[in-house]
Amino acid sequence: MRWQGQKIADDDGAALLPMKGLVRSVRTPDFEGVTFHEVAAKSALNRVPEQSNMPFRWTVNPTRGCLHRCVYCLSPETLVLMADGRHKPIAEIKVGDRIVGTELRGRYRYFVATDVSAAWRTRKRAQRITLADGTELVASRDHRFLTERGWKFVAQEPAVASQRPHLTVNNKLMGFGLGGALAGYMPPQQSLEYRRGYLGGMIRGDGMLVDRTYTRKSTGKPYRVTIFRLALADSEALIRSHEFLAAEGVSTTFRPFTTQTEKRAAMTGIFTATRDGYQRIKEVIRWPETLSEDWCKGFLSGIFDAEGSLSGSALRVSNKDDEILWHLESALGVLGIPFIREPVAPNGVTTIRITGGRASYRRFFQLTDPAITRKLTLLGKAVKTFSDLRVQSVEDLGSDQDMVDITTGTGDFIANGVISHNCFARKTHEYLDLDSGKDFDTQIVVKTNIAEVLRAEVNKPSWKREHVALGTNTDPYQRAEGRYQLMPGIIRALAESGTPFSILTKGPLLKRDLPLLVEAAQHVPVSVAVSLAMTDPQLQQKVEPGTPDPRARLNLIKAITDAGLECNVLAMPILPWLTDSTAALDQLHSSLAEVGANWVSTGALHLRPGAREWFMQWLAAEYPELVPKYRRIYRSAKGGFSTYVSSEYRQWLGKRAAEARRRHGFERHSDVTWRERVSPEKPLDSPAWDASQSELPGLELTPTGQPALF
Repeated sequence: MRWQGQKIADDDGAALLPMKGLVRSVRTPDFEGVTFHEVAAKSALNRVPEQSNMPFRWTVNPTRGCLHRCVYCLSPETLVLMADGRHKPIAEIKVGDRIVGTELRGRYRYFVATDVSAAWRTRKRAQRITLADGTELVASRDHRFLTERGWKFVAQEPAVASQRPHLTVNNKLMGFGLGGALAGYMPPQQSLEYRRGYLGGMIRGDGMLVDRTYTRKSTGKPYRVTIFRLALADSEALIRSHEFLAAEGVSTTFRPFTTQTEKRAAMTGIFTATRDGYQRIKEVIRWPETLSEDWCKGFLSGIFDAEGSLSGSALRVSNKDDEILWHLESALGVLGIPFIREPVAPNGVTTIRITGGRASYRRFFQLTDPAITRKLTLLGKAVKTFSDLRVQSVEDLGSDQDMVDITTGTGDFIANGVISHNCFARKTHEYLDLDSGKDFDTQIVVKTNIAEVLRAEVNKPSWKREHVALGTNTDPYQRAEGRYQLMPGIIRALAESGTPFSILTKGPLLKRDLPLLVEAAQHVPVSVAVSLAMTDPQLQQKVEPGTPDPRARLNLIKAITDAGLECNVLAMPILPWLTDSTAALDQLHSSLAEVGANWVSTGALHLRPGAREWFMQWLAAEYPELVPKYRRIYRSAKGGFSTYVSSEYRQWLGKRAAEARRRHGFERHSDVTWRERVSPEKPLDSPAWDASQSELPGLELTPTGQPALF
């Protein structure tokens, strides 16, 4: 790896650690506040002591330490483009959210959907980047944006003598921009005026209102028909219309309208045949005397859902009705959205086309919030820059500000309409080894030669090709792996020597190596396990803030099983009275069955001194009524606090977990499972292996800072 001359001088005693095999200690702007200690390892295989309860005898740990922070960050108000085509402030982005990233295919870059695997806050020295189209971004100097000449940092690092690529005046960013006045980009509130505007646009554009008297042919007597109908292929707009009408006191019913054919999608409609409902709808969609901003936003949203389209590089709304066209143009004028009226078509239809390219389209969508997602998305389209995104200035704001960053599967995201880099895949950082103290998150030991050393060890005649476990002490896919890329060499060394192995991890960086793992599995037994012990996102954020939420971990499990690999789940630790109920375990096992997990192993919370004191303090603050219960089931024989839960509770939990497994089809099969591959003599759920006394990640709470369960 290239570190831009960041070697720390030998006299910098605060940064250097007295460790064997130290080659150099380095710092880099990419990892602010972190020191990497690159060591030349003499051995790669670690033998587990015979007295240990672990169901394996060999491990490999490429790194020691973890990373809590990242230098790439943006102002909390920065708008991120979501996969559904809408924008959301980065401060509101959560792990598991689906957003837009980009992917390079040959010579061209395309918009693609990607998952958020981490989101966190920090404070950094702020820089303001202003573009020629009026787009502004506030970011740290270490953040990177994609320019026509590749990725560039916002600014040069003042303390670094060597140069790094950074933004200069007239560099052109890639994307579509959002222009100025970002305050006007807040999504609309669904006020009374917005709702009535939406219904006016939708019903006038695509609805049917009939109140007419007919004569029966059979008797010659008159009869009256009163009906409202709105039939659509897109349920999102239909549901919104149904809810908005209900808010106006109009009850409508859903029923099928047309069936699907080879040339036409199925349609569902909402209906009412009451006179009162008909009259109320006529009142709601009546043209207003004055066009308020909220009504204009709602009307444009409704008419776009009814008759608008975004095809190719044009956003259009077409209609024949002069009143509708006049109100359409007037509403666009109120919101300041540029447009032109195209010549009348031979069939009498007039088209209003939004101008200004994708920046105008994104602004239109953000201001009006149409319901139909498929009309909004950029997914699959090529990245084309039409707006003037030249850098006009980069200004140091002279102070630290609150900032936010996210990690995505593609390594980038769309921030205020431009392509923004994020950090390397950021892993959760809770490990078993709690003896490293306060430096564990900033002093990272990296065995840079581990793949070569491992290859030599597993090719010795004395090597018996016993199972090797990865991820039992430190996660092999933590953030530093994104830079050092040690795991591909480790996987190849094990597979080519005929050594079976397993990986325990928690986040999406493993997806990078799925093709390699699939190839390795053709030669040796390979198994993968993921830590996931709860599906309640609110509780999960309470007890493990900053880690991937249950959706992100479920997505990882699905990616593994979709690749054809076996994926087992370690549901550890189960928290007494918080995640051990029948409903919680049932929901967990149901979710895991849906994504194709092969097996679930459970274990109760394990509290060592140091972790115990912190956890009990957290429990007293969040769930004070549980404190006496925890003291009871964690009571030692001498009356003090035990590290392990009582045997009675452990047996009770084991029985309840076994019942949940049976309910959701997690039964033993004839093929060898992950537990027997790891240790035929001591599978994970055998009496000889006590989950509550194991040293696998997920059974610990770190004694500093946060309730880190995984």
